[in-house]
Formats: sequence, structure tokens, C-alpha cells
Amino acid sequence: MGATTPVLRIDPTAPEPGAVRRAADLIRAGRLVAFPTETVYGLGANALDPAAVAGIFAAKGRPATNPVIVHIAEVAQAAEVTAEWPGVAGKLAARFWPGPLTLVVPKRPEVPDVVTAGGPTVAVRCPAHPVAQALIQEAGVPVAAPSANRSTELSPTRAEHVLKGLGGRIDLILDGGPCPGGIESTVVDVTGGAVRLLRPGLVTVPMLEAVVGPVLASRGVAEGVARSPGQMERHYSPRTRVVLAEGQVQAGQLLGRFRGQGQQVRVLVQHTHLIDVWTPELVSMADDPEGYAAALYDTLHRLDGEGLDAIIVTMPGDEDEPDWAAVRDRLTRAAQPSG
Repeated sequence: MGATTPVLRIDPTAPEPGAVRRAADLIRAGRLVAFPTETVYGLGANALDPAAVAGIFAAKGRPATNPVIVHIAEVAQAAEVTAEWPGVAGKLAARFWPGPLTLVVPKRPEVPDVVTAGGPTVAVRCPAHPVAQALIQEAGVPVAAPSANRSTELSPTRAEHVLKGLGGRIDLILDGGPCPGGIESTVVDVTGGAVRLLRPGLVTVPMLEAVVGPVLASRGVAEGVARSPGQMERHYSPRTRVVLAEGQVQAGQLLGRFRGQGQQVRVLVQHTHLIDVWTPELVSMADDPEGYAAALYDTLHRLDGEGLDAIIVTMPGDEDEPDWAAVRDRLTRAAQPSG
């Protein structure tokens, strides 16, 4: 890899075969390719090549204790990486694949330990994005692909976000435009006869429970090993400090305090919660969880480039609203102090 990373435009709905072949050739050769999914951009490598997957960790600065998700093109390909396919996994895959749901299942010995942080399970997803589908099919191998960003930083939803964080560190970026979902997949552990939520995402708990019954609370680390990405306390974070406010009153108090200190800030607030008097610091966000999620990282990336002292976020939704769980999870982790 040189000082720059080539960016190859690709049609997000009808990927050009030549572009797909170029990227797939790199994957088979043990190289690193960033590509769009319906959630965020992933950084892909051959999941069965330990040296290639180690390259993902090196490029991202990712700790070896944080496992990565393996992407497959269809349910049948799960047999290449899974030692067991529980019935509940089949039900969830039939309902939500291709789509933004990751299933944690027992792994085959052929899956390198670097993929699973040395644990006995592997996280598997079948993405719905046409570019991701075409790339995995053409590569002919399962593709390990965490988000294409530096570790703990904001996930990328546009090719320019990837280039900003990983330019010169990876071999190719497939630019398929903005990712529609905007945040990472839901992750559930289906080992042990139960379904446990490890990371909230666009597939909500009520949606899961409509298929498999009760979903249990997170058990992301078992026997000292993380079974899923997204378990770190600080994650999905812009470089600018994020300060959370519960409600308009607290957000207004924080804004006044920062103003009094001569600091530059912006305030993310849902559109219907905008205060009566508009000020330049306010950034309007969607009122619905899907719209909010789709714009969240892109908005934070933009604000992160403005040289602000802080980003105040009025927490959307309520703590007990499952539709808002994923967005609130990402904001809570983004606001954790570094170090």
C-alpha cells in the first residue's frame, strides 16, 4: 500500500462487473478493500486468511480482543465458517437475511482465531447491499469486515469518511455512495438455546421477538472473550467531545455554559424539539429512529471537521423505547471519555 488509496466509483444498485472483479481479486490475494453495505462501510479481507485479517487489525489499530463479523453471500455459505447452525438461527436468517442482522454461532476450526478474538463463536452476517453481495460472490470466500474506520472512531457511511481515516492504509475503496441504514447491524448470540442481544441495531428487539420469542439481555463477554464487536465502552466517537443532554432544558443550560466560556459548539436536536428561537448552533435531526440513524454518523463526521469545542446531543426518544435503543447506544458510547 502506498501513500494514497485508490477510490473506485461503483453503481450501488447495479455494480459494474469490472469494478467488482478488481476488488474481489484483491480480497483473494490477501489485501484489504473497503466497500459499502446497507449499514456502514466495511473493511473487507478473506476471513479464512489469518494474515489478511491481521491486516484489518493493523490498518484500524483495532485491539485483538475485539472480534470481527464475517460476511457471506447466502445462508448456505454459513457452513464454511459455522460448526453448528441452531434452529433459531435458521428462523432469524429466513426472516432478516439479507439484512442488518448478525448471528453469533459456534465456529468451525478453519476460522482463524484472529477473527473471533480467540473465542469459540463466530459472528456472521449476510448483507443486503448489492455491492457487498456482488463482491462476496465474486471473491468466492467469506469476507471478514468490521467498519472501515480507525478503532473507536466514527463509523463511515460515505467513501470520503473511509478515505479520511484509512487513506494510505488499505488497498482500495469501492465508492457506492452513502449507506442507507447509517449505523451498524444488530448482533444476537444464538448459542446455548437462547437469543441474547449483544448490540442493538436496525433490527429491533420487538422485531426479533416476533420471530423467536423472548430476547435476553446482553452477555457480550463470556469466559473473558467478547463474542461480538460493539462491546467497548468508548466506541463510534468523533474526535470532538460529545456531551449528552436529557431534554431541551439541560441542552439549553449546556449551550449557555459553553457560550459563556467563549467556546464553539453545535446542538443536535430532533426537529419537533427545536426551541422556539432558532440559533446557528442548532442542528436539526429526524424525528423517527430510522431517519435519525441514517444521518447520525454523516452529521457527526461533518461537525467533527468544523473545529468545534464540543457537540451537544439532546438524547432522542426515551430510554424504554426499543426503536431508539440503537441510536441511544451509539450516542452513549460516543460520549465516553477517551483514555
